[in-house]
Amino acid sequence: MAKQAQTVPRKGATPGPKPGAKAAAQAATQPGLIRRVLRWVARGVLAVTGLYLFLILLYTFINPPTDPYILAESRRLGGVERQWVPLEAMAPELARSVVAAEDANFCLHWGFDMAAIRLALDEGGGRGASTLTQQVVKNVFLWQGRSWVRKAMEAVITPVVELVWSKRRIIEVYLNVAEFGEGVFGAEAAAQHHFRLSAAELTATQASRLAAVLPDPKGRDAANPSSFVRKRAAAARDGAETILADGRAACFED
Repeated sequence: MAKQAQTVPRKGATPGPKPGAKAAAQAATQPGLIRRVLRWVARGVLAVTGLYLFLILLYTFINPPTDPYILAESRRLGGVERQWVPLEAMAPELARSVVAAEDANFCLHWGFDMAAIRLALDEGGGRGASTLTQQVVKNVFLWQGRSWVRKAMEAVITPVVELVWSKRRIIEVYLNVAEFGEGVFGAEAAAQHHFRLSAAELTATQASRLAAVLPDPKGRDAANPSSFVRKRAAAARDGAETILADGRAACFED
């Protein structure tokens, strides 16, 4: 019987991989690749977290020079009207009117008004429930527009801002970055643009009209208010007197 021929490897030749060895090697490297990706993701999250913590601490003492929305509008319009002034250089009726119109329980919550959120859920998507702190976080640290990513980041940053900043600082920043007309940002620019006055010279009626345009600053005019704006301004003025009387303005008043 003829013997079966055997293949003898040549001297110095490297033996080829055994069957299935390549697949096994790929399977072995997969966990390592996943671990590397997760490490880079974790580092990215830590870097972003550190940046936001740094900015929150910095803006406790330093006024935000601008924000993403102001930059975008400045590019679109070729410039904006804005001048930072401290809260004590604004008529006190302005802060009260804005709080009454936008977030009456500002002094009572820790960044989220749970009663307003429940009411918004009960009434559907037509009612907003964002607090002034949430709006400051969105304007100063994040971007405009609706997205789950932005809302998730807002939900994380808001309580940190409440913890680090005083209520007075939050309303001061808000009144200096809020849009009161197309390309008009902050209370000082708004007072000069609409009434040819400084923010300190605003009357209670003028302050309430500025508060009334905040939900739709491009569609409403504080200087030439529609009947709707007049009605909303009257409600804001009454609300300002109410929160002053019942103590809900105490957290940001001198």
